[in-house]
Amino acid sequence: MALLDITVKGEKIPAAIVVPKHAHMYILNRVTGKPVFGVEERPVSASEVPGERSSLTQPFPLKPPVLARDSYRADEIVTAADTNEEHAKFCRDLTERSGGFYNVGPFTPYVYRENGAKPYSTMLFPGSIGGVNWGGTASDPALGYVFVNTLDEASIGWIEKTQGGNGYRRNSIVGPTSRFQWSAGDPRSGNINNAGARAWPCQKPPWGHMVAVNVNTGDIAWKVPLGITDELPDGKKNTGRLSMGGPIATAGGLVFIAATNDKRFRAFDSRTGKELWSTKLEMSSHAVPITYQGKNGKQYVAVVAGGASAIDDPEPPGKEALIVFALP
Repeated sequence: MALLDITVKGEKIPAAIVVPKHAHMYILNRVTGKPVFGVEERPVSASEVPGERSSLTQPFPLKPPVLARDSYRADEIVTAADTNEEHAKFCRDLTERSGGFYNVGPFTPYVYRENGAKPYSTMLFPGSIGGVNWGGTASDPALGYVFVNTLDEASIGWIEKTQGGNGYRRNSIVGPTSRFQWSAGDPRSGNINNAGARAWPCQKPPWGHMVAVNVNTGDIAWKVPLGITDELPDGKKNTGRLSMGGPIATAGGLVFIAATNDKRFRAFDSRTGKELWSTKLEMSSHAVPITYQGKNGKQYVAVVAGGASAIDDPEPPGKEALIVFALP
């Protein structure tokens, strides 16, 4: 959660700003709890799982718009022109094997499938790792901007009875943790396990963003793809990537982030979103950087890189590191 004072139409407001995994940003008066730009309850589809009762509405902030993908249409599947034919063909085949996908927008529930029924799957955006994850936000009080990294990654599947019929479980054509993604060189694809940084989502890129919200107005100040796919040719690399971790912002007008699974550490211009600096690490860093002043008066930024995680390449031990850079 970000805590900062904002100015809305000339009025100073002590704000609390939070972005849950479904990637809606709630900007609240932290004294009264009142939404600064309004929140309304909107109807959403209900679960059809026997015995399960889901809410008929969910709270939607009026501003800003949702920060990550929360819907899907069949014409948004990746094509060879977006990446390559091997990737696109896998995604077409995955769609066919899944029996088509059900998505009715935000808060789509998993479909219920009777045992033995014809395959039919839910497409859930954001997926179970969220459109925003645990890394949180960073803030620039002088600009009134809040920064957050987002990812567009789907979960697919359905709910079915467990063996014996005493309960229910989530399942899919490739197991209970299925994702709408392809892993280069891995025939098991579609499952996040063992997919690693090679995993390419099956919807058209970008697959991840760095976003700045002007919390004085509730508007998106800038939004840029965050991360590249090294295996693609020039002109297609700027896909955005999946990420864990979060950004920091400095008073000097920089945003640092190293959360992406392309093993990069980056700096952006806080005001414009222009990428000013990037370096490649030996391992991805799914952490939040820090900045500090040394005894010599210089400013440093530091981050831990040890990215053997569910969304990264498995790496042998010994490459983990605390990496420190001095600012000029």
